[in-house]
Formats: sequence, C-alpha cells, structure tokens
Amino acid sequence: MTTFDLTPPTPAERRALEAMLTPAEREVLLQHGTERPFCGIFNDHKQPGVYGCRLCGLPLFRATTKFESGTGWPSFTQPYDPAHLKYVRDSSHGMQRTEIRCARCDSHQGHVFPDGPPPTGERYCINSVSLQFTPDGEPLPDPLRRG
Repeated sequence: MTTFDLTPPTPAERRALEAMLTPAEREVLLQHGTERPFCGIFNDHKQPGVYGCRLCGLPLFRATTKFESGTGWPSFTQPYDPAHLKYVRDSSHGMQRTEIRCARCDSHQGHVFPDGPPPTGERYCINSVSLQFTPDGEPLPDPLRRG
C-alpha cells in the first residue's frame, strides 16, 4: 500500500500545474501524444534516483529498474509502487496496447509491454517529457504540497 496521497488535484491545482508545462509536455501528458524515439533527455540517463510524474510529482519508477530496451524511450521493469499507475486499454493506431497513466493526476506516461527482461518480463516504455528526475538523497518534488 502506498504512503503517498493519490487524491487527484483540485481543478485549481490542476490548472496551476498545467500552466507550468511546455508545449511538448502538454502534447504528451494531456493529449496522450508520444515523443519521437531517441530524442528524450532520459533515454540514456543513468544517474541513481527516482523518476516521477512531470505534472504532479508522484514517484513512478526507480532508476534501479531502468534498462536499455533499444526502443528509443526510457524503459523500466516495474513501477515505484503499483498503486501509482493506472492501466488503460489502448486500441489506437490499429493495435492493442496498455496505456500507463499517473494514478494521481491521470496524465499519460507511455505504455507497458510483455517483452521486458526478468524478473517481471514487463517493459514500461515511458516518454521522457512525462517524467521529472530526482537524484538519490534529494527530496522528492511536492508541487501539490501534500508532504
């Protein structure tokens, strides 16, 4: 069970968070877009720490679960906490996929596929613009001031 508050942002909080996004972040997080492969800042990133939701700050993945998938997007084998993600069936683009969204703010993160390495066999393929990184030893961002 998560120790983080998963209550969605109020409409006013959401407007304030969305106002801080770049156009590219808005396209992916709010309109379920996808950044081009091999261009995201976290694709080759190897620093220890935590990757959180760019919109609300909820921790989504630990750097220790990141791996090189060769797909051009940051890939992880498992979430920070399963309760921090929502899984939504995605039938767009003529295929069946599982979309990943932040459980707190419902922002689009990417997709999960059943072709990852052990121990989970899952590949969480995430857009860099959907994430923010916090190095080990630094406090996690708390834009909603929930502690």
